[in-house]
Amino acid sequence: MKILITGHKGFIGQNMVKALRDQHELSFYEWGDPPPEFEGLDWCIHLGAISSTTERDVDKVMRQNHDFSCIVLFACQSHGVNLQYASSASVYGQLKEFREDGPVDPRSPYAWSKYLFDRHVKTQKFDKIVVQGFRYFNVYGPHEEHKGDQASPYYKFEKQAKETGKIKLFENSEKYLRDFVPVETVVDVHKRFLTVKESGIWNVGTGKPKSFQQVANEIANKNNATVEYIPMPEHIKSQYQEFTCADVNKLKKYYQI
Repeated sequence: MKILITGHKGFIGQNMVKALRDQHELSFYEWGDPPPEFEGLDWCIHLGAISSTTERDVDKVMRQNHDFSCIVLFACQSHGVNLQYASSASVYGQLKEFREDGPVDPRSPYAWSKYLFDRHVKTQKFDKIVVQGFRYFNVYGPHEEHKGDQASPYYKFEKQAKETGKIKLFENSEKYLRDFVPVETVVDVHKRFLTVKESGIWNVGTGKPKSFQQVANEIANKNNATVEYIPMPEHIKSQYQEFTCADVNKLKKYYQI
């Protein structure tokens, strides 16, 4: 198949390219490049976006995440190209239930940009193409090194343990549970759904939450490091998700976690 990947230089994008390059004919697009060619494509996997959940420039986030996604969707519709795109579990905010057809509670410009594009997709009728959105939960794995503060706890804790022998952990982290999902699983879901002829939105997680304390303890033990507790910064308290756990019942129709 001929597949266009946006955001191929990013964390998930690099893993996606590695998984698909031997089986498919790939082309790429990054924000700011000349418009890509959609004619003759089978799929577009749209991963390109501002991934920072703490970015405060609302116009910038909306341009690159929502508006650009709408342009990609229109191009796919115009050329008969199927679309997969990256959504986010951040749309659920402080909720305790995480169903694709349930309520949402976006708390940041990033989360709103993802929700609003999900909402836009839901208003469309797709007769000639398939459009699939994936709400990633807390993804971790290879190629996170460029993400800085937005890298997963797995990456940050491992780096801190090896470089300093200490892992910095927010106070009360035993109470903060997240659905940490390996990037390999995310890529496998995308690959599986290339053969699925159904449009919709799917959660992509494990359905098994783990606390930050558990993650830190595992990495500390492996690296003979200690855990140091620090206060949570004020600027992230209002949007900080204390608990995430993907409802994967819909996903299990096509992919077994």
